[in-house]
Amino acid sequence: MSVQSRNNVHVAGNGSATMVFAHGFGCDQTMWRFLAPAFAERFRTISFDLVGSGRSDLAAYDRVKYGSLHGYADDLLEILEEFATGPVVFVGHSVSTMIGLLATIKAPERFVAQVMVGPSPCYINDGDYIGGFSREDIDELLETMDANYLGWSSSLAPAIMGAPGQPELRAELTDSFCRNDPEIARHFARVTFLSDHRADLPLSTVPSLILQCSDDLVAPQEVGRYLQRHLPNSTLHVIDNVGHCPHMSAPAESSRAIETFLAQTLR
Repeated sequence: MSVQSRNNVHVAGNGSATMVFAHGFGCDQTMWRFLAPAFAERFRTISFDLVGSGRSDLAAYDRVKYGSLHGYADDLLEILEEFATGPVVFVGHSVSTMIGLLATIKAPERFVAQVMVGPSPCYINDGDYIGGFSREDIDELLETMDANYLGWSSSLAPAIMGAPGQPELRAELTDSFCRNDPEIARHFARVTFLSDHRADLPLSTVPSLILQCSDDLVAPQEVGRYLQRHLPNSTLHVIDNVGHCPHMSAPAESSRAIETFLAQTLR
């Protein structure tokens, strides 16, 4: 099986450096369409689907390999090995921010910067750490997902998107959630929401932009401040926006924040 078919890899743009875009849970690469084209004149751009999502090869989904985010990080490094040219800027959304983080730890020489859109190293509150959810919240979320995946998707996806006044985006995320294979989605949800990568943060020294929304159900601002304190060479930028997907609901603001970060980082 080729890497291209496994991850439905698409390459565009021109440039001596590469910018790679990785989507979040329940999503696929098409959700970068508002942001990625702005960088295609200066970068070789790569978009792909995580195995189990979008138009990836579902037959490649291995519950052991993808029982942690390390399996996805290994896939990312294989994609870069085959398709990237020059230094790499990684742009990840939600759970993919931690996939990218793990890849920068495994192969720091490949990356010059990472952009984390709505990141969270741990979703569960733990002592002084505010992840946004109690363990009981997450257990209930997963139980509801097990009982009625389509109903869970239809109720949760609009809340995750936020974007009041943009009902088409709420509907798009709902449709995306509902298209996923329920068995794979349930497994990936457990890997995502029960993961804890706080201990990995100090190990990634690649310059990082933490891009958050001012009102995010999934990743509250406390998470962004925690990341800034524990992730070396990091910058926090908060966009005045409701929801977890600013690359879709606030693409212009997201693009400006990334451009400013890259101008200061890629000198």
